[in-house]
Parts: sequence; structure tokens; C-alpha cells
Amino acid sequence: QVQLVESGGGLVQPGGSLRLSCAASGIIFSRYTMGWYRQAPGKQRELVAQITRGGFTNYADSVKGRFTISRDNAKNTVYLQMNSLKPEDTAVYYCNADYGTQTRVYWGQGTQVTVSS
Repeated sequence: QVQLVESGGGLVQPGGSLRLSCAASGIIFSRYTMGWYRQAPGKQRELVAQITRGGFTNYADSVKGRFTISRDNAKNTVYLQMNSLKPEDTAVYYCNADYGTQTRVYWGQGTQVTVSS
């Protein structure tokens, strides 16, 4: 059974930082592209950042220079370091594992990030 368990969300003031973690089980983690997506109220889910199994990264323009995605294959965990947070970063953040086929795409349950003073 595949599980992606996110943690690290919460309430933070504008300009603050948070680090999200996603622990994976039930998959060969090192073979998957891992990603973070987010969904704000009334909006579609959008890609925030991805890291391929080779370590290449991709970011949404809105988070470039502020967010950093990384992975630890030994711990089956992907991270999202979020700095200089803005109110518009408020959303539910979801972890994603993508093997590159439509049948091997998995999602976590989501973790809430709220940026507010």
C-alpha cells in the first residue's frame, strides 16, 4: 500500500519560513519524480516544485528564489523549504509521487499552510 504522509504545515507570519516533509512508503522512492502541489480556496491545484529521480528541479515562477525542494532517498522523504512566505502562499500543500505512467501517480492527504499576520 502506497502512503505519502506530509508534515510541517502551520501558521506563519509573512516573511517567515516553514519546511514541509513528505515521507513515502510502498514505492521504490528513488525511481519516482517527487513534487509539491498546492491548492488555495476557489483555485485549481497547481505545481509548486518538482525534483526528478536524477535530482533535477523545477519551480513555479511564483516561488522561484524563495522555495527549495530536496530529497533524501535513504529516508524516502522529500522536503520543501519555504522562505520569505507571502499571504498568497496560503494553501493546502500536497505531496506527489509520479513514476511517469498514468497508473503510478500517488498523492498525500495534504497539509495546510497559512501565511497571515
